[in-house]
Amino acid sequence: MVESEQTEFGSVQDMLDVMAGCTWDGADTMVISEHHLNPEFFNLKSGLAGEMLQKFSNYRMNLCILGDFSKYESNSLRDFIRESNRSGHIVFAVNIEEALQMLS
Repeated sequence: MVESEQTEFGSVQDMLDVMAGCTWDGADTMVISEHHLNPEFFNLKSGLAGEMLQKFSNYRMNLCILGDFSKYESNSLRDFIRESNRSGHIVFAVNIEEALQMLS
């Protein structure tokens, strides 16, 4: 679980660096908060979400993103979150309990 008050993932490389550390420690799931992500992540047209999340598929690591996603008005983002949650590999959840339930 990434515990920081700052944005940690401004780029794909930032995400890969932290993912490598987690993998090195034997983790198969990474948990982050919504505020750790560059705000462009939630603008699907930027491509940042797709690039970052593809790395989790490539390296077979689960990702939980915790936050309140109801504030985003983009229908495509809502659809993206719904489809991600359905797959169970990358989940968007309100809290850690919900995220762990979705991953199991």
